[in-house]
Amino acid sequence: MPKETKGQKETVDRVMHEYKHHELKSGSGKTVKNPKQAIAIALHEAGASNEQSPAENRKALAKTKAKERKGETARDRKK
Repeated sequence: MPKETKGQKETVDRVMHEYKHHELKSGSGKTVKNPKQAIAIALHEAGASNEQSPAENRKALAKTKAKERKGETARDRKK
């Protein structure tokens, strides 16, 4: 896997923080309890997944950064 950018690292850290505090939700809305699933979600949101093409990774990171700017993350909702 190529080196992660600063933005990708911040996104992975945020998602794993949400997982550790039981705030991370899956697509169905249920709380994520499996650490492997949390890692997969973090890599997907950060655009660092090996399972996706570079174009899909760029699109996922852009979508996540837009969500963070709008304050739609679990961390922002709690404040």
